[in-house]
Amino acid sequence: MKKIFAMFTAAMLVSSAAVAADKDDQPSEVNADVIEYDMNTGVVAAEGNILLKHGTTRATGLHAMFNVNTKEAHLIGNVIVVDEDMRITCNALKSNGQGHMVADGNVIATQNLAPNEKYPEGDTRTFTSEHIDYFPDDRKHVVIPTGGVAESRVEGTFTADNMEGWIDDERYIGKGNAHLVSTQRNLEAGGDQVDYDGKQEGKAVLSGNAWAIQDNNTIRGNRLTVYLADDGSLKAEPRVQMPEDFSDAFKPKPKPVETKSEPVEPVEENSTPAQVEEKSADEAVVINPEENFADKPFEEKSNES
Repeated sequence: MKKIFAMFTAAMLVSSAAVAADKDDQPSEVNADVIEYDMNTGVVAAEGNILLKHGTTRATGLHAMFNVNTKEAHLIGNVIVVDEDMRITCNALKSNGQGHMVADGNVIATQNLAPNEKYPEGDTRTFTSEHIDYFPDDRKHVVIPTGGVAESRVEGTFTADNMEGWIDDERYIGKGNAHLVSTQRNLEAGGDQVDYDGKQEGKAVLSGNAWAIQDNNTIRGNRLTVYLADDGSLKAEPRVQMPEDFSDAFKPKPKPVETKSEPVEPVEENSTPAQVEEKSADEAVVINPEENFADKPFEEKSNES
């Protein structure tokens, strides 16, 4: 009876700790050669040929420990976890019961993508490293702080010293010696950082000593944006916002037209403004400032023709 109770308790713990707490309503099952339960600490220990089942999730290993109170879980030795379309193999796996898994030692996470409009034949994506943090409830968020390899059978290979990605969004960020290779597009690119977005716009933003090579053509710069077309080529349309008169800067400038100016007659040094003769109606009228206009009556123009 104690063994049955321990198995039941372990199964309930697996449903919340090894997978996610919001899936407790699904049937769970745990099998192992030996199972022990400490009611004082809430720890369940399992040894030998462990098989944990919960809904569509399966986990196997040689040793396992679960905490009923904190909902933490540990699997050690030849660990295999299958959750929907993700499969993780590693030496050890730990879950905090809150949607955060940590895999250590020879970690390989694989996603098999079913055929769809973008990938008619489906796709297989693989993440390899010695340490991977996985958040399945956050758009399949993957964090690889010690560096690793992200590979897509269709898109190519992505490596960096530090990597992060959201598998559902097809977005991956690599920092430090970032390197992107796309066999389908005959493209190779790299830089200090690469931000790859394959779902929304199909582009890769490279920054810091950035470079890209395609068909023996090489471009370099501090920041490069590579737009990827569905047919495997780079999009040719310009993306930089040029000023409207950009092309005019390269056109030959017209020679300035020489204009002749009328000579100006000199004015005698002792003459006053009132003594300057008015030459024409188009010239400015110079007024003698010594005149007092307040003493002069305002003369109205006659309307008579």
